[in-house]
Amino acid sequence: MKFKLTLMYDGTNYHGWQRQKNGVTVQEVLEDVLYGVFGAETAVVGCSRTDARVHARMFVCGFSADTSIPADKLPFVLNAALPPDIRAVKGETAPDSFNARFDAVKKTYEYRILNTVHADPFLRNYAWHYPAALDIAEIERACGLIRGRRDFRCFMAAGGKAKTTVRDLSELSLVKDGGLITVTASANGFLYNMVRIIVGTLVYVGAGKLRADDLTALIEGRDRRALGLTAPPQGLCLVNVEY
Repeated sequence: MKFKLTLMYDGTNYHGWQRQKNGVTVQEVLEDVLYGVFGAETAVVGCSRTDARVHARMFVCGFSADTSIPADKLPFVLNAALPPDIRAVKGETAPDSFNARFDAVKKTYEYRILNTVHADPFLRNYAWHYPAALDIAEIERACGLIRGRRDFRCFMAAGGKAKTTVRDLSELSLVKDGGLITVTASANGFLYNMVRIIVGTLVYVGAGKLRADDLTALIEGRDRRALGLTAPPQGLCLVNVEY
């Protein structure tokens, strides 16, 4: 039987979602727990390959298992064995053809920037502290210039292996609440480090290190080196996945 499982996790202590040799990942922890529950190795396919220290308020994954446990009871069973920074919140049955990654039609990320003189120790794992002044109006203008359907090759970090770099970035907006800036990005798919590079570029624009008026030409130039830095991972959170 095929299952669709929705998770939430705090990525602070993990080297991202996908299994790897050099650190503990969310996928590894979940598959180990599933082995304990089902008594068999269970391969899990995730909706995204979140980086080390990146969080998820909604992360969808799928797997097949031979079990009598009802789908809606799976979260209760799994949460009894999962660490407290990973929670299963919804279990459903799914068609055998379901693929959590390739069936997704839209993903939404939020990135939080703490734009205050002094850092907040309670946000150190959940926001990028950027103490210099930022021009919010210019950042909003830059959002409008980046948003849309186009080739986002210049927003892909080295090591990205996407077959095509054209994406439909349907939303790129921000909300400022005191010193906390939240950038929201929605697209039909994202390239490697794409959101973090977009945020780093927006911050460069807000800090006067790049001109918003130059963005269109820079994007068309497809040169990663011409844009902003890659924002640190802890400010990023996957918040919604649509199928």
